[in-house]
Amino acid sequence: MYKLVFFVPESHLEPVKAAVFATGAGKIGDYDRCCFETRGTGQFRPQTGANPFIGETGALERVAEVRVELVCEDQLIRAAVTALRQAHPYEEPAFDAWQLSEF
Repeated sequence: MYKLVFFVPESHLEPVKAAVFATGAGKIGDYDRCCFETRGTGQFRPQTGANPFIGETGALERVAEVRVELVCEDQLIRAAVTALRQAHPYEEPAFDAWQLSEF
């Protein structure tokens, strides 16, 4: 089992979650589409060569974003990350995937 955490601008929250959930991620027992959301502010500065969705090259940008946390079965994690990357508006979406210990 993995814990997948990603950050997405509020404007694209639902489409990105839908793409990740469509892979089967976010299932806990008899429940699906399970996640936890936390709102906050993301910060980044696009460098030369970047093609930013928001902001301009060389300028510091702050964006209202949502941190989404969910679980994902081992055999689904690659598909979930691929779906995340395809649905996310950012050129380089920020995410973490941690393999969890079984108890």
